Amino acid sequence: MSFDLNGYLAKTSKLAEDYARTLIPPPSGMAATLFEAVSYSFFAGGKRFRPALAYAASEAVCGEGERSIPFGVAIEMIHTYSLIHEDLPSMDDDDLRRGKPTCHIKFGEAMAILAGDALLTDSFTHLSTPQMSKKYGAEALLRCIHEISRSAGGYGMVAGQAIDVMSEGLTLSLPALEYLHIHKTGALIRASVITGAIAAGASPEEEKKLALYADRVGLAFQISDDILDV
Repeated sequence: MSFDLNGYLAKTSKLAEDYARTLIPPPSGMAATLFEAVSYSFFAGGKRFRPALAYAASEAVCGEGERSIPFGVAIEMIHTYSLIHEDLPSMDDDDLRRGKPTCHIKFGEAMAILAGDALLTDSFTHLSTPQMSKKYGAEALLRCIHEISRSAGGYGMVAGQAIDVMSEGLTLSLPALEYLHIHKTGALIRASVITGAIAAGASPEEEKKLALYADRVGLAFQISDDILDV
């Protein structure tokens, strides 16, 4: 029997979105516009590739992909924040994403920045609860949070975005281009796989093998994306 990738992505995407709806509040109250911008951006579609990778890693280790869902959703929230900020006039200045007006076109630049800030910060709020510590164990949870934060910040995605901004109009060497891809795109992909593995109780050897897989997938994903943009 052949593997139904589209069916698998549809399943993991629904699981991720259903969980995310329990975390992202509906637009109401004094900050209604903020959460409208958050929901508009997060639920704008997409394959939810990162939650799917986290799910697959967890499933491969222990047979229970559902253990990865909080981490996959947190990473998807961070990914969404990065897209909101990347679309801003000071970066890529994009008016459309997935066929819809970008967040800053719909809600204004200031609200788009705040929506991204909320997604990034709230992703860690949802991970760092006593309930999560009880479910996964304090050490495993701390490792997952560290992996995600390192992959999202100046050691990971943000570093890649900085190189992308600074290299605009330049021809990068192959090592510099690989560095950009590994950090800008690959870092969160790696975090998805590693946190899925940690959530499932992977051994050090299993983590090592899955990390190598994730690094290759992250690089291939960005190369493919660049080719499609040509």
